[in-house]
Amino acid sequence: MKIRIRRNSIRLRLTKTEVDSLSKTGFYTEETNFPNNTLVYKISAKDTIEAMEASFKGNTITVYIPKKDCLDWPTNTKIGFQNTLKIDQDNTLSIMVEKDFVCMDETVEDQTDNYPNPKGNI
Repeated sequence: MKIRIRRNSIRLRLTKTEVDSLSKTGFYTEETNFPNNTLVYKISAKDTIEAMEASFKGNTITVYIPKKDCLDWPTNTKIGFQNTLKIDQDNTLSIMVEKDFVCMDETVEDQTDNYPNPKGNI
């Protein structure tokens, strides 16, 4: 799973295997280890929500996705999900969760588990 954070937006991109795991187990977790700490980022299916939510507690970023949305996600054509959370009167948090597609440009990254790019014959 890839994480991209820019200002008040967070985007998670998942490979085929990660989408399958989320659908089957209801969660997927990754970690980035630093010398003195670990950043944990995860996605978790939740029964009681209608739109995505997010939290940051301790060293863990959790994006919650409605359970109904992830059950058949591995087999449907839906690319991803998006929501904007109101943080306070002046701020919002944009959340995106997407299937990870093969890049169309040259990259050294392993993309064997990515989804075929709909914009090319990759």
